[in-house]
Amino acid sequence: METLRKRNQNTGWIILFLLPVLALILAFFIYPILFLLYVSFMEWNGIQPMSFIGLENFREIFSEDVFRTSIKNNVIWAMSAAFLQIPLALLLALVLTRAPRGWKFFRTIYFLPNVISLVALAMMWSALYNPEFGLINSILEAVGRGELTRNWLGEIDTALPAVIFSYQIYVGYFMVIILAGTMSVPREFYEAAVMDGANVLQQELYITLPVIRGIIVTAGTLAVAFALRQFETTFLMTAGGPANRTPVMGLYMYRRMAGLDYGKAAATGVLLIALGIVILGALQRVFGKSDAVGDSQQ
Repeated sequence: METLRKRNQNTGWIILFLLPVLALILAFFIYPILFLLYVSFMEWNGIQPMSFIGLENFREIFSEDVFRTSIKNNVIWAMSAAFLQIPLALLLALVLTRAPRGWKFFRTIYFLPNVISLVALAMMWSALYNPEFGLINSILEAVGRGELTRNWLGEIDTALPAVIFSYQIYVGYFMVIILAGTMSVPREFYEAAVMDGANVLQQELYITLPVIRGIIVTAGTLAVAFALRQFETTFLMTAGGPANRTPVMGLYMYRRMAGLDYGKAAATGVLLIALGIVILGALQRVFGKSDAVGDSQQ
Protein backbone atom coordinates (compact mmCIF):
# COMPACT_ATOMS: atom_id res chain seq x y z
CA MET A 1 0.00 0.00 0.00
CA GLU A 2 2.83 2.33 0.90
CA THR A 3 4.56 1.57 -2.40
CA LEU A 4 1.38 2.34 -4.33
CA ARG A 5 1.02 5.68 -2.49
CA LYS A 6 4.61 6.66 -3.32
CA ARG A 7 4.11 5.68 -6.94
CA ASN A 8 1.01 7.88 -7.17
CA GLN A 9 2.94 10.77 -5.63
CA ASN A 10 5.76 10.32 -8.15
CA THR A 11 3.22 10.23 -11.00
CA GLY A 12 1.78 13.52 -9.81
CA TRP A 13 5.21 15.17 -9.76
CA ILE A 14 6.04 13.76 -13.19
CA ILE A 15 2.84 15.19 -14.64
CA LEU A 16 3.51 18.53 -12.95
CA PHE A 17 6.99 18.80 -14.45
CA LEU A 18 5.76 17.74 -17.89
CA LEU A 19 2.93 20.28 -18.03
CA PRO A 20 5.11 23.28 -19.08
CA VAL A 21 6.67 21.28 -21.91
CA LEU A 22 3.26 19.96 -22.95
CA ALA A 23 1.90 23.52 -23.00
CA LEU A 24 4.79 24.65 -25.22
CA ILE A 25 4.31 21.72 -27.60
CA LEU A 26 0.57 22.41 -27.84
CA ALA A 27 1.08 26.15 -28.37
CA PHE A 28 4.01 26.10 -30.80
CA PHE A 29 3.69 22.74 -32.58
CA ILE A 30 0.29 21.04 -32.39
CA TYR A 31 -1.83 24.19 -32.76
CA PRO A 32 0.19 25.60 -35.72
CA ILE A 33 -0.04 22.28 -37.55
CA LEU A 34 -3.79 22.05 -36.99
CA PHE A 35 -4.22 25.68 -38.08
CA LEU A 36 -2.07 25.00 -41.16
CA LEU A 37 -4.27 22.04 -42.06
CA TYR A 38 -7.39 24.15 -41.53
CA VAL A 39 -6.15 27.01 -43.73
CA SER A 40 -5.15 24.56 -46.49
CA PHE A 41 -8.87 23.99 -47.17
CA MET A 42 -9.59 27.70 -47.36
CA GLU A 43 -9.21 30.55 -49.80
CA TRP A 44 -7.65 33.36 -47.80
CA ASN A 45 -5.55 36.42 -48.56
CA GLY A 46 -4.87 37.23 -44.93
CA ILE A 47 -7.21 40.24 -44.98
CA GLN A 48 -10.69 39.13 -45.96
CA PRO A 49 -12.57 36.31 -44.19
CA MET A 50 -11.65 32.75 -45.07
CA SER A 51 -13.76 30.89 -47.60
CA PHE A 52 -13.96 27.08 -47.56
CA ILE A 53 -13.02 25.52 -50.92
CA GLY A 54 -12.17 21.96 -49.91
CA LEU A 55 -9.34 20.30 -51.82
CA GLU A 56 -9.19 22.99 -54.50
CA ASN A 57 -5.88 24.38 -53.22
CA PHE A 58 -4.25 20.96 -53.49
CA ARG A 59 -5.68 20.36 -56.97
CA GLU A 60 -4.41 23.71 -58.26
CA ILE A 61 -0.88 23.47 -56.92
CA PHE A 62 -0.48 19.92 -58.24
CA SER A 63 -1.49 21.18 -61.67
CA GLU A 64 1.51 23.55 -61.73
CA ASP A 65 4.80 22.39 -63.23
CA VAL A 66 6.77 24.53 -60.77
CA PHE A 67 5.24 22.75 -57.79
CA ARG A 68 5.92 19.30 -59.21
CA THR A 69 9.51 20.36 -59.87
CA SER A 70 9.71 21.59 -56.28
CA ILE A 71 8.67 18.17 -54.96
CA LYS A 72 11.28 16.46 -57.14
CA ASN A 73 13.98 18.87 -55.95
CA ASN A 74 13.04 18.32 -52.31
CA VAL A 75 13.46 14.59 -52.80
CA ILE A 76 16.85 15.17 -54.47
CA TRP A 77 17.93 17.37 -51.56
CA ALA A 78 16.85 14.69 -49.07
CA MET A 79 18.70 11.94 -50.93
CA SER A 80 21.84 14.09 -51.17
CA ALA A 81 21.75 14.47 -47.38
CA ALA A 82 21.28 10.76 -46.78
CA PHE A 83 23.71 9.40 -49.36
CA LEU A 84 26.29 12.19 -49.71
CA GLN A 85 26.43 14.36 -46.61
CA ILE A 86 26.18 11.57 -44.04
CA PRO A 87 28.76 9.28 -45.72
CA LEU A 88 31.17 12.24 -45.88
CA ALA A 89 30.51 13.03 -42.21
CA LEU A 90 31.03 9.38 -41.29
CA LEU A 91 34.31 9.19 -43.20
CA LEU A 92 35.63 12.34 -41.53
CA ALA A 93 34.57 11.08 -38.09
CA LEU A 94 36.27 7.72 -38.61
CA VAL A 95 39.51 9.42 -39.68
CA LEU A 96 39.51 11.95 -36.84
CA THR A 97 38.73 9.24 -34.27
CA ARG A 98 42.15 7.78 -35.04
CA ALA A 99 43.61 11.08 -33.77
CA PRO A 100 45.97 11.90 -36.66
CA ARG A 101 48.34 14.84 -36.33
CA GLY A 102 46.35 18.07 -36.01
CA TRP A 103 42.98 16.32 -35.67
CA LYS A 104 41.61 18.90 -33.23
CA PHE A 105 42.44 21.69 -35.67
CA PHE A 106 40.68 19.91 -38.54
CA ARG A 107 37.68 19.12 -36.33
CA THR A 108 37.30 22.82 -35.65
CA ILE A 109 37.75 23.78 -39.31
CA TYR A 110 35.14 21.28 -40.50
CA PHE A 111 32.62 22.52 -37.94
CA LEU A 112 33.36 26.23 -38.44
CA PRO A 113 30.83 26.83 -41.30
CA ASN A 114 28.01 25.95 -38.91
CA VAL A 115 28.70 29.06 -36.81
CA ILE A 116 28.91 31.39 -39.83
CA SER A 117 25.83 33.12 -41.21
CA LEU A 118 24.13 31.04 -43.89
CA VAL A 119 23.56 34.25 -45.87
CA ALA A 120 27.28 35.03 -45.84
CA LEU A 121 28.16 31.53 -47.02
CA ALA A 122 25.55 31.64 -49.79
CA MET A 123 26.96 34.93 -51.02
CA MET A 124 30.48 33.48 -50.87
CA TRP A 125 29.46 30.49 -53.01
CA SER A 126 27.66 32.77 -55.45
CA ALA A 127 30.92 34.67 -55.87
CA LEU A 128 32.87 31.43 -56.35
CA TYR A 129 30.40 30.34 -59.05
CA ASN A 130 30.47 33.71 -60.82
CA PRO A 131 30.99 32.97 -64.54
CA GLU A 132 33.25 36.00 -65.13
CA PHE A 133 35.32 36.47 -61.98
CA GLY A 134 34.57 33.35 -59.92
CA LEU A 135 37.42 31.35 -58.44
CA ILE A 136 36.15 28.02 -59.81
CA ASN A 137 36.25 29.11 -63.45
CA SER A 138 39.56 30.88 -62.87
CA ILE A 139 41.13 27.67 -61.55
CA LEU A 140 39.80 25.66 -64.50
CA GLU A 141 41.27 28.16 -66.93
CA ALA A 142 44.57 28.23 -65.04
CA VAL A 143 45.00 24.45 -65.34
CA GLY A 144 44.14 24.51 -69.04
CA ARG A 145 40.60 23.17 -68.76
CA GLY A 146 38.81 26.28 -69.96
CA GLU A 147 36.28 24.17 -71.86
CA LEU A 148 34.86 23.10 -68.48
CA THR A 149 34.02 26.63 -67.34
CA ARG A 150 30.32 27.24 -66.88
CA ASN A 151 27.78 29.72 -65.68
CA TRP A 152 27.27 27.30 -62.82
CA LEU A 153 24.17 28.92 -61.33
CA GLY A 154 22.75 30.11 -64.64
CA GLU A 155 22.67 26.90 -66.66
CA ILE A 156 19.87 24.38 -66.35
CA ASP A 157 22.14 21.34 -66.13
CA THR A 158 24.46 22.68 -63.43
CA ALA A 159 22.36 25.00 -61.24
CA LEU A 160 20.81 22.42 -58.91
CA PRO A 161 23.98 20.30 -58.49
CA ALA A 162 25.96 23.49 -57.80
CA VAL A 163 23.58 24.62 -55.06
CA ILE A 164 23.48 21.16 -53.47
CA PHE A 165 27.27 20.90 -53.62
CA SER A 166 27.64 24.22 -51.80
CA TYR A 167 25.41 22.93 -48.99
CA GLN A 168 27.80 20.06 -48.24
CA ILE A 169 29.99 22.56 -46.40
CA TYR A 170 27.76 21.90 -43.37
CA VAL A 171 29.01 18.32 -43.16
CA GLY A 172 30.89 19.23 -39.97
CA TYR A 173 27.68 19.39 -37.94
CA PHE A 174 26.92 15.73 -38.54
CA MET A 175 30.60 14.82 -38.29
CA VAL A 176 30.61 16.06 -34.68
CA ILE A 177 27.52 13.99 -33.85
CA ILE A 178 29.06 10.83 -35.29
CA LEU A 179 32.47 11.66 -33.81
CA ALA A 180 30.95 11.72 -30.33
CA GLY A 181 29.74 8.18 -30.94
CA THR A 182 32.95 6.81 -32.41
CA MET A 183 35.03 8.21 -29.55
CA SER A 184 32.77 6.50 -27.02
CA VAL A 185 33.47 3.01 -28.40
CA PRO A 186 35.57 1.15 -25.78
CA ARG A 187 39.22 0.94 -26.81
CA GLU A 188 39.32 -2.65 -25.55
CA PHE A 189 37.32 -3.71 -28.61
CA TYR A 190 40.04 -2.47 -30.94
CA GLU A 191 42.85 -3.90 -28.85
CA ALA A 192 41.22 -7.33 -28.97
CA ALA A 193 40.70 -6.98 -32.74
CA VAL A 194 44.37 -6.09 -33.26
CA MET A 195 45.41 -9.18 -31.32
CA ASP A 196 43.20 -11.24 -33.63
CA GLY A 197 44.93 -9.73 -36.66
CA ALA A 198 42.19 -7.33 -37.82
CA ASN A 199 43.34 -4.37 -39.90
CA VAL A 200 41.94 -0.83 -39.62
CA LEU A 201 39.27 -1.34 -42.27
CA GLN A 202 38.04 -4.52 -40.60
CA GLN A 203 37.95 -2.77 -37.23
CA GLU A 204 35.76 -0.01 -38.64
CA LEU A 205 33.44 -2.42 -40.50
CA TYR A 206 32.94 -4.95 -37.74
CA ILE A 207 33.32 -2.87 -34.58
CA THR A 208 32.76 0.85 -35.10
CA LEU A 209 29.88 0.81 -37.58
CA PRO A 210 27.71 -1.75 -35.75
CA VAL A 211 28.19 0.00 -32.40
CA ILE A 212 27.32 3.49 -33.70
CA ARG A 213 24.56 2.40 -36.12
CA GLY A 214 21.90 4.18 -34.07
CA ILE A 215 23.91 7.40 -34.00
CA ILE A 216 24.40 7.27 -37.77
CA VAL A 217 20.64 6.86 -38.26
CA THR A 218 20.01 9.80 -35.91
CA ALA A 219 22.47 11.99 -37.82
CA GLY A 220 20.91 10.89 -41.11
CA THR A 221 17.43 11.73 -39.85
CA LEU A 222 18.58 15.23 -38.88
CA ALA A 223 20.37 15.73 -42.21
CA VAL A 224 17.31 14.73 -44.22
CA ALA A 225 15.04 16.90 -42.08
CA PHE A 226 17.31 19.91 -42.62
CA ALA A 227 17.45 19.22 -46.37
CA LEU A 228 13.66 18.93 -46.66
CA ARG A 229 13.14 22.35 -45.13
CA GLN A 230 15.75 23.87 -47.43
CA PHE A 231 14.95 27.45 -48.41
CA GLU A 232 17.65 30.03 -47.74
CA THR A 233 20.43 28.63 -49.92
CA THR A 234 18.17 28.20 -52.94
CA PHE A 235 16.50 31.57 -52.43
CA LEU A 236 19.80 33.44 -52.15
CA MET A 237 21.77 31.66 -54.86
CA THR A 238 19.25 31.00 -57.65
CA ALA A 239 15.81 32.23 -56.46
CA GLY A 240 14.45 29.09 -58.10
CA GLY A 241 16.03 29.69 -61.50
CA PRO A 242 17.12 29.24 -64.15
CA ALA A 243 13.78 28.53 -65.86
CA ASN A 244 12.28 27.35 -62.55
CA ARG A 245 14.60 24.33 -62.38
CA THR A 246 15.85 24.72 -58.78
CA PRO A 247 12.82 25.70 -56.65
CA VAL A 248 12.02 23.76 -53.49
CA MET A 249 8.72 23.51 -51.65
CA GLY A 250 9.83 26.07 -49.07
CA LEU A 251 10.52 28.61 -51.82
CA TYR A 252 7.22 27.81 -53.55
CA MET A 253 5.41 28.35 -50.23
CA TYR A 254 7.23 31.66 -49.72
CA ARG A 255 6.14 32.87 -53.15
CA ARG A 256 2.52 31.99 -52.39
CA MET A 257 2.67 33.86 -49.09
CA ALA A 258 4.27 36.86 -50.78
CA GLY A 259 1.34 36.80 -53.22
CA LEU A 260 -1.13 36.74 -50.28
CA ASP A 261 -2.36 33.30 -51.32
CA TYR A 262 -2.24 31.76 -47.86
CA GLY A 263 -4.52 28.85 -48.72
CA LYS A 264 -2.14 27.43 -51.30
CA ALA A 265 0.85 28.26 -49.08
CA ALA A 266 -0.76 26.26 -46.27
CA ALA A 267 -1.53 23.37 -48.64
CA THR A 268 2.14 23.35 -49.66
CA GLY A 269 3.16 23.26 -46.01
CA VAL A 270 0.87 20.29 -45.35
CA LEU A 271 2.33 18.40 -48.31
CA LEU A 272 5.88 19.24 -47.20
CA ILE A 273 5.16 17.73 -43.78
CA ALA A 274 3.64 14.66 -45.43
CA LEU A 275 6.65 14.30 -47.75
CA GLY A 276 9.00 14.52 -44.78
CA ILE A 277 7.10 11.80 -42.90
CA VAL A 278 7.16 9.51 -45.95
CA ILE A 279 10.88 10.00 -46.69
CA LEU A 280 12.02 9.75 -43.07
CA GLY A 281 9.81 6.70 -42.54
CA ALA A 282 11.24 5.02 -45.63
CA LEU A 283 14.83 5.73 -44.59
CA GLN A 284 14.25 4.40 -41.08
CA ARG A 285 12.63 1.28 -42.51
CA VAL A 286 15.67 0.71 -44.74
CA PHE A 287 18.42 1.58 -42.25
CA GLY A 288 16.63 0.86 -38.98
CA LYS A 289 15.44 3.12 -36.21
CA SER A 290 17.86 5.19 -34.18
CA ASP A 291 18.30 3.55 -30.80
CA ALA A 292 21.83 4.27 -29.72
CA VAL A 293 21.20 3.13 -26.14
CA GLY A 294 19.66 -0.12 -27.25
CA ASP A 295 22.47 -0.75 -29.71
CA SER A 296 25.17 -0.20 -27.11
CA GLN A 297 23.53 -2.66 -24.72
CA GLN A 298 23.35 -5.47 -27.25
